[in-house]
Amino acid sequence: MQYLIGSVAVVLAFFLGFILHKTLVARERKGALSEVERILGEGRREAETIKKEALLEGREIIASERAAQLERLRQSQSEHDRRENSLNRQMEQIHRQGEAQEARAESLKGLETVLAEREQALNAKHQRASKLLEEHNQRLEEISMLSREEARNLLLANLREEARHEAARITRGIIEEAERGAEEKATMILSTSVQRCAANHVVENCVSVVNLASDELKGRIIGREGRNIRAFENATGVDVVIDDTPEAVVLSCFDPVRREVARQSLEKLITDGRIHPGRIEGVVQKIQADMDKNIRRLGNELSLEANVPGLHSQLIRHLGRLRYRTSYGQNMYQHSLEVAHICGLMASELKLDPGIARRVGLLHDIGKATDQELEGSHAIVGMELARRYDEQVLICNAIGAHHEEIEPNSLYAVLVQAADAVSSARPGARRETLELYIRRLHKLEAIADSFEGVGKSYAIQAGRELRIAVKPEQIDDMGAADLARDVARRIESEMEYPGQIKVTVIREVRASETAR
Repeated sequence: MQYLIGSVAVVLAFFLGFILHKTLVARERKGALSEVERILGEGRREAETIKKEALLEGREIIASERAAQLERLRQSQSEHDRRENSLNRQMEQIHRQGEAQEARAESLKGLETVLAEREQALNAKHQRASKLLEEHNQRLEEISMLSREEARNLLLANLREEARHEAARITRGIIEEAERGAEEKATMILSTSVQRCAANHVVENCVSVVNLASDELKGRIIGREGRNIRAFENATGVDVVIDDTPEAVVLSCFDPVRREVARQSLEKLITDGRIHPGRIEGVVQKIQADMDKNIRRLGNELSLEANVPGLHSQLIRHLGRLRYRTSYGQNMYQHSLEVAHICGLMASELKLDPGIARRVGLLHDIGKATDQELEGSHAIVGMELARRYDEQVLICNAIGAHHEEIEPNSLYAVLVQAADAVSSARPGARRETLELYIRRLHKLEAIADSFEGVGKSYAIQAGRELRIAVKPEQIDDMGAADLARDVARRIESEMEYPGQIKVTVIREVRASETAR
């Protein structure tokens, strides 16, 4: 019984729960439907609001666009009206110009008529003038008894003779004026160039002195039974003079490169303290190797200081060797630099290329750096050397012609001749005394003056050239060549001089006449 009551209670409870659940669900569904209807209503209202706003905004856009279209249309109409007015004005102007052209054409027709009448009148006058001229010419022929062709030839001959005399007079005046001004201009250019070029006085010698810390070192230099000094002299090719001069050893050699190698080697041996034949040979070989580098460095410094770029490496090496070459005691390294500067300055004064002038001046004595490598005078050797290393033909010719051994073909050759003479002849440039220098010049001129037919002789280019002006009535052209040869042989037999002396004989015939 209790079991049955419990079952009924459960069923009732389930049923009541189901009914309660269904009631709650129905209530929730009704609330949800109400909420949905509310949301839908709000959405409809919001949509209506948005629709109205969109309609209003669209109407405003349409209105503004319509206003803009109307404004553009108005502006286009205004531009159209303006262009139409402009075209109308242009048409009116063209119409007026057409009327003016028609009037001008009518005027030109009248002018053409007037010109035609004048041309007819001129032709008639020209015919009358030609007839009168012909009658005049015939009358002149009758009076002068000459034909027209003969009269023309006579007149031309007279005019030609007058023109020839006038040209000769003008030419003579120009030549005289050029001769007067040339010397003054040349003197000014030389003096200006020399004053602008600063150069040192030369004091080169044929010996080098090595100072010693004490006289005890002389014994070590000599060595046992003189073996050290003999080894040193054999290795360097110089003479070592050890005398009573306190704390000094003299190195004597005419080759300055060898003398410089010996000086540096001896100073290195003295500083090192180890002096024996084996050590001497090693030091001398090392110094000789360093000397080649030093020569190249000196050549580069010289080209840089002279402002001459682009030289071949072998030419640079020969320029460096000029540092150890001398002529009459004048150092060729400094001499070449000085000539380069003077050439550049004179070229600037003459409106020539200073670069080419400096190059020629720097290389003009490079033949003196070749020793016995090439045969010939240093000018010709220098020219061949420059040609070998692809220098310009102009530069090669100037180098070879700077002592007038070949014919110069440019002004640069003349410039280097003048600069070389200035550098060699300036006071202090060479060690030769003024007395000996003047004595040699006088001797050269005296030899030339001793020959018959010589009018005047001049020793120039520091005694390297002798120019002889002969009397043309006594010596002819063949005799001038014989005189040059005889004077050269006489100089060779009676004088002692370095290098060579060029003898030039000048025979000049002048004709002059005085008009009274």
